[in-house]
Amino acid sequence: MIITNSDQSILSVNDAFVSITGYSQEEIVGQNCRFLQGPLSNPQVIDAMRLAIKNATDFSGEILNYRKDGTTFWNYLTISPVRDDLGKLAHFIGVTRDITENKLMEDQVRQLAFYDPLTKLANRRLLNDRLSQVMNSSKRSACYAALMFLDLDNFKPLNDTHGHVVGDLLLIDAAARVKSCVREVDTVARFGGDEFVVMLSELDVDKAASKLQALNIAEKIRAALFKPYLLDINKDEGANATVEHHCSASIGVVVFLNHEGSQDDLLEMADTAMYQAKEDDRNQIRFYLEEI
Repeated sequence: MIITNSDQSILSVNDAFVSITGYSQEEIVGQNCRFLQGPLSNPQVIDAMRLAIKNATDFSGEILNYRKDGTTFWNYLTISPVRDDLGKLAHFIGVTRDITENKLMEDQVRQLAFYDPLTKLANRRLLNDRLSQVMNSSKRSACYAALMFLDLDNFKPLNDTHGHVVGDLLLIDAAARVKSCVREVDTVARFGGDEFVVMLSELDVDKAASKLQALNIAEKIRAALFKPYLLDINKDEGANATVEHHCSASIGVVVFLNHEGSQDDLLEMADTAMYQAKEDDRNQIRFYLEEI
């Protein structure tokens, strides 16, 4: 609990507040509560809190604050104005509850719900959400987007020879390589097994220019995945060993604008193009042939 005067200068705090923040009573009294805020504190929440204080109205919200040692903690804060017998603002009373563990649990649940646990890439659920957003924004902006379906060539022999642990190392490496080839606005997802999907948003308003952009990124990905993989493993005896593996990728691409079909239609088109790349001797890039 925190009690401040009408100018927001702290008059007193209880022992629980001292325990949460790491500051002593002497260090806190006389301060403005802003000293607990930092670069990661949400400015919109802070603005809403300051407006409520300025207008002497109630406030409640979740805020990320900083302890004395520099670590962050989440707290649910309620602030209430207190008036004297004449109706003049006298104090503010703040009650804060540490909700850091709850926020961490929320993050873990979100990670499990939307991200592949092995590669940390988006999973199918998050991919579908973002694909829906890109399809809608494509209608508004008239900018093309692209969807790529990637399948790793020569992956199964690695699993068969060295086991799934080594295969997982390659998938983690491959995921990092693909992600390094795209922009922040793009999405890389693990579709399952050794299959990946890349979604490119905000391309050009011209289809030919958009296709060239998609081709350049696809070629960058193909070249990155074609480089040898050096996978460090621990043997049963405790000794380290390095497995070198060569693995290319077959990539199918579909470029779309204002597509009225379903997300499954686009994925099927990219998948069809990917299988065409496999049939054409693998380690190839193929675009879906039909116009959208």
